[in-house]
Amino acid sequence: MQNFNSLDLHPVILGALEKKGYITPTPIQAQAIPHLMEGKDLLGIAQTGTGKTAAFSLPIINRLAKNKVKPRPARMRCLILTPTRELASQIEQSVKEYGKGLALKTLVVFGGVPSKPQIQTMAKGVDVLVATPGRLLDLMAEGHILFNQLEVFVLDEADRMLDMGFINDIKKVVAKLPKNKQTLLFSATMPKDIATLAGKMLNNPVRVEVTPESTTVEKIEQKVNLVEKANKPLLLKSILKDKEIKSVLVFTRTKYGADRVVRHLERENILAAAIHGNKSQAAREAALCTFKRGRLRVLVATDIAARGIDIPHVSHIINYDIPSDPKSYVHRIGRTARAGREGIAISFCDSSEETALKNVEKCIKSQIEVDTTHAYHGVAPQMVRLPPLGAQDGTNKKNPYQNRNRKRISKTPRHKRRGNSERK
Repeated sequence: MQNFNSLDLHPVILGALEKKGYITPTPIQAQAIPHLMEGKDLLGIAQTGTGKTAAFSLPIINRLAKNKVKPRPARMRCLILTPTRELASQIEQSVKEYGKGLALKTLVVFGGVPSKPQIQTMAKGVDVLVATPGRLLDLMAEGHILFNQLEVFVLDEADRMLDMGFINDIKKVVAKLPKNKQTLLFSATMPKDIATLAGKMLNNPVRVEVTPESTTVEKIEQKVNLVEKANKPLLLKSILKDKEIKSVLVFTRTKYGADRVVRHLERENILAAAIHGNKSQAAREAALCTFKRGRLRVLVATDIAARGIDIPHVSHIINYDIPSDPKSYVHRIGRTARAGREGIAISFCDSSEETALKNVEKCIKSQIEVDTTHAYHGVAPQMVRLPPLGAQDGTNKKNPYQNRNRKRISKTPRHKRRGNSERK
């Protein structure tokens, strides 16, 4: 079996990996790193939790360490573009850890915080710049960031960028980059717009695909709890009574819903915090840090945290609301079962979310097991669990049982029906 020692990485990098207990590369690391070490462009398709951050950061650090070049003011040698602040911070932290002892200068740039410290650091030049599109464009427009020393460009979570409406911002950034560079594009899925963008950005790329699109991690035990909406808080409380559950990520559809769940848990003396777009960057980072250190048992989040948050010890994912976008389900539950661990994903589904659940099952091409053991099961008898349409054979055939029990409704106006009855 291949190990990191066989990948010709810098000894300092190998030492950092050994300290973290990493011996064997994941499939995407084993496939991508050799090509990236040769300087090739790469298109990587991998679901979250597969180790793709190390897949691109290790060869980049190796390249920068072996070819020492001092970055000039306002320049960087590597640019990594990501959709969210949390992912940007995490990537920069990974680069620091893997390159510890190599004297590489790194900087993370995103909005929601003062720009002055970022400008001051950028003025000295950095080896690796990790950024989100909005703040990057702002600093570019003000002349604080120049690209004429760029060697490597990474676009991470490209499909998430598309979902968040960043596609035009990406195009503006790409238009300013030098042609002579190595380009890496990573995405969990490959929608048409991203495929088109990849075709324009990449030069004869190597394609690495380690899992089919929209599949879920096999080690995650998935189940769905059918429950009335009003009983969701009670069901969550009953699950969290189990003291063996040490680290839980709860996903809600809205920011208001996340705050409401936290208030409910606090009334039950269950320590929890929320992260979403309305929270300040300082509050989000504080909540994440506390959760990562194990001092916070429950973290409630909107889909802003569904990608890129690498917290290996998360054992349970609870979808308090079924996501309206079925692909978000895959990214949500990918927060558990990381680094080879196992995990559990529990979804709460009320009668208004039946269609969303069926769409999720169609997306993952399997039916999620119904948990009938919880205290609030059976309170929504109108919810009939039928196989998701097209889930087994990829077709969209009409379900022959779908309308069997539907009540026939007369098209005759009610007052006329009553009048006919009286005349009889």
